[in-house]
Amino acid sequence: MSSSPALSARGSRLALLVVGLCWLAVLFDGLDMFVYGSVLPHMLEEKALGITSGQAGDLGSYATFGMLVGALAAGTIADRIGRKKLMVSCVALFSLASGLCAIAGSVAVFGLGRTLAGIGLGGLLPTAISMVSDYAPRGRAAITIGLLMTAHHAGGILSAYVALWIVEPLGWRSAFWVCVMPLLFVPVLLRFLPESLGFLVAQGRTEEARTLADRYDVELPAAPADKPAGARWENLANLFRGREWVQTLLYWLASFGGLLLVYGVATWLPTLMRGEGYELGSALTFVVLFNLGGIVGMLVAGRASDRFGAPRISAIWFAVTACGVFLLSVHMPLTVTFVVVFLTGVFLNSAQTMIYATVSIGSAPANRATAVGWTSGMGRFGAVFGPWLGGQLLAADRADWGFTAFAIAGFSSMVFIGIAALRTTATSPRVAPAH
Repeated sequence: MSSSPALSARGSRLALLVVGLCWLAVLFDGLDMFVYGSVLPHMLEEKALGITSGQAGDLGSYATFGMLVGALAAGTIADRIGRKKLMVSCVALFSLASGLCAIAGSVAVFGLGRTLAGIGLGGLLPTAISMVSDYAPRGRAAITIGLLMTAHHAGGILSAYVALWIVEPLGWRSAFWVCVMPLLFVPVLLRFLPESLGFLVAQGRTEEARTLADRYDVELPAAPADKPAGARWENLANLFRGREWVQTLLYWLASFGGLLLVYGVATWLPTLMRGEGYELGSALTFVVLFNLGGIVGMLVAGRASDRFGAPRISAIWFAVTACGVFLLSVHMPLTVTFVVVFLTGVFLNSAQTMIYATVSIGSAPANRATAVGWTSGMGRFGAVFGPWLGGQLLAADRADWGFTAFAIAGFSSMVFIGIAALRTTATSPRVAPAH
């Protein structure tokens, strides 16, 4: 690989382009994911489509169920057809599905739209993580993934302002029309996003991969050994070889609790805070602070994980998160509540992302999308359960128990990822890192 200054500078700019395109795709992912929680208070107040609190929780779970399906399927599909094609398909799917939500005349049609959107949203995230992992500088994989995930929370912030600036004058449907706009981004991805290096090598397209690696000034991943390219279930089976099944299950259980917490809070935070007596504007301010904290947390956690190890940082972050979420069930002055929400956002969102970083960094390039996709996908069971649980507690007039339940989920994730961290220290890595 050439090491000339001109090529290195050019390669760095092009590598930034890859991360930048994935960042924008994940921004739209975050907008579409968080917009439902942001407009939910309006929908409940207006009795839009005739929904009740219990149905609102069900609708939130429809999207996360779709994300479960999308995440489980994405890894295997991406390892077969390529990360780029799957990313483009996912962006197109959740954009069109948001249009279906915008024109929905019944709860059933709206729920179908959220389910289809969830499939696209669930497929995009692990695919984008795998893509940026391929192009991350040596020793900077965790911070690169953390940087990518700031886009998800930037999308959450954007969703709050969509609710404040657009929904008030134009109604709740306008928010979902805004979420159709990422469809315009599809041609940009098709034109400028390169294919994953790991995928190209795994498919035997070595010369094409080498050309890209030279162009982007990154290391060419090693070819997978003793495995025919494209073996349908081989990548999934690799997660259970020998004693790998123990580590895999620990990651899946930690992801379950983490995503229960993330999506439970993301769906119900504005509504729960409004139920505590805050005005809608203040309740949406919590969404902004929560996601600003997420952005800060991604950068801090990514840097710390590159230095101390992603599973260790994730365990510590979950412990602090559990304390912060529990504090939200205690009535506090508004300023103190703002601080607690911000700090909870710092630790909560990045704790879950560092599970993905742990899996991504410790997986072979040819197997990475499957490993991350299935960790995300199994965690989506928690993402389905979290919004449903919040809705049931709210319908039973026990909203204060919602924060306690979410805190317990955070504690459980701390335990599982903590055990995984100890096993990582005591044993050799599950797979040699690609970078």
